[in-house]
Amino acid sequence: MATEQQNRLQQESLKQDRLKDDPTQGQNPDELEHAAGRDRENLEGWIPTLASDEEIRLALEKAFDYRGDVTITRKDGSEVSGYIFDRRHGATLADSAVRVIPAKERTKLTIPYTDIAALHFSGRDTAAGKSFDAWVKKYWEKKAQGVKDISIHPENLD
Repeated sequence: MATEQQNRLQQESLKQDRLKDDPTQGQNPDELEHAAGRDRENLEGWIPTLASDEEIRLALEKAFDYRGDVTITRKDGSEVSGYIFDRRHGATLADSAVRVIPAKERTKLTIPYTDIAALHFSGRDTAAGKSFDAWVKKYWEKKAQGVKDISIHPENLD
């Protein structure tokens, strides 16, 4: 009798340990599939204020995470539109830079933070929206119509 009670206590203890390792254990998997996603800030068209060093760093960090083109206006008045694919953080703005692939060239430019007068999130954010949800909806519509060999192509980014 005591051994049976010890076994039950041991099993309960193991179950509690598993719940600590995986908090989703024992929950309905269908409900887990619909967990809220990460809200993304809509930056498309935004022109940030670049008055302080902190504002410059913050805006360029957001530009790095942005999945569309940005337009950088340099202090000499020239503009570069393209995709920011890298950034280098230094102790000062002079030691920091962004790396850009211009939209109409096959080069990579390095632009120091100190050369940037303005920033504009000018291109479409290709990662924004519900494109996967739209893709799934189109798939199920075609399947309901009896279409065989369903092939859904992504939307054109141009």
